[in-house]
Amino acid sequence: MHKRWLIAPAIVAAAALLTACSSGSTPSSNEKVTITYGVWAGTQTPAMKEIAAAFTKENPNITVKVEERPWPEYWSTLQTGAAGGTAPDAFWMLAQNIRPYASGGQLLDISGEIKAENVDLNKYPKAVLDLYDQGDGKIYGLPKDVDTNAVWFNKAIFDKAGVAYPKSDWTWDDFRETAKKLTDPAAGVWGVAAPIDYQGGYYNTILQAGGQVISKDGTKAEIDSPEAQAGIKFWTDLQADKSSPTLKQLSDTEAETLFEQGKIGMYMSGAYWALQLYNNKDIAPNVDIAPMPTGVKQATVTSGIENVGYANTKHPDAVKKFLLFASGKEAADIQAKTGAVLPAYEGGEKKWMAAMPDFKNLQVFIDAKKYSVPLPVQGNAAEWQGDQTKYLTGAWDGTTSVADATKQYADAIDKVLAEK
Repeated sequence: MHKRWLIAPAIVAAAALLTACSSGSTPSSNEKVTITYGVWAGTQTPAMKEIAAAFTKENPNITVKVEERPWPEYWSTLQTGAAGGTAPDAFWMLAQNIRPYASGGQLLDISGEIKAENVDLNKYPKAVLDLYDQGDGKIYGLPKDVDTNAVWFNKAIFDKAGVAYPKSDWTWDDFRETAKKLTDPAAGVWGVAAPIDYQGGYYNTILQAGGQVISKDGTKAEIDSPEAQAGIKFWTDLQADKSSPTLKQLSDTEAETLFEQGKIGMYMSGAYWALQLYNNKDIAPNVDIAPMPTGVKQATVTSGIENVGYANTKHPDAVKKFLLFASGKEAADIQAKTGAVLPAYEGGEKKWMAAMPDFKNLQVFIDAKKYSVPLPVQGNAAEWQGDQTKYLTGAWDGTTSVADATKQYADAIDKVLAEK
């Protein structure tokens, strides 16, 4: 899913030259232009098209064409396009992927537009804004959404097993015992899905154990600390208990899909699955949400998608205007009322919950903001996070100790962090 991004110096220099040239080709206010908006495939696309249409209604001379691609293809196409001059004019970005694009001069600086339009940055979660701060004094985009994590669970599986629904104050031990009780090999049902998933999974439990993935100063890995190892053991214990499908099974069929198929009792993950689960009429009546179990403390990682622009766009003024709109209040309201995603812009929470009234406990995700911690994205995060399966698979499979696996992974992370 994540790859190492290699940008040759010559390409970076060419990108900078193209950026300088493009800045002089801004269309006049009366010229009709079309800009492209790259997104990855999913339930949000209809809302993105509605946002594009709303923007064009306010700006009749600018048409926005939404371009959707599947997840792996999205990133490979973006990498190639950004280096070769064919990237979308505007596109989605993740905090763990932004660094090579920003350092390579491939992103549009919109800080001037933000200042000119008096955009109130206090309307956005500071934790998410900070994730995208590259320390160069530039602002490359604004967040469109925010996510936290909780436990999605299937009430029908709980009912069949005669197990009580999770309580708000449940513990790691409660979670593990619940997973054991829900597991029914004869019926092809597992109590939980325990993949190697950093954002929806083990980063959360590392934090709950009082640990960190990366040191506070961002210079070294701490994933091999005793606290972090305890957070990872939370997941390896679930695999050892056979309360989860194996990694091979989870590779063949993703955890979220197994949950939708009614084969998983509990799935720890983000708010971004809400609309997809709500639209699945077979499982939606049985879906509920509980807070994550508490370890030493409550904690969840938080992140969000940011709308950014391509530095080499032929229409920088139009793109800047669209980026501010696509992450602004009107766009946030569209995202919220359609249920597409929990918007980052302040005030959209109630509208988002109202879009899915049968999911009574969506408030859990909003409450989790109070104890959320920014996703660790120091250094070239896409690279070191992409190495997780290489170093952690043995721990999940039980062929390597958690201590050995995390030590090897920490050494690999440190090498990436040391790169300039």
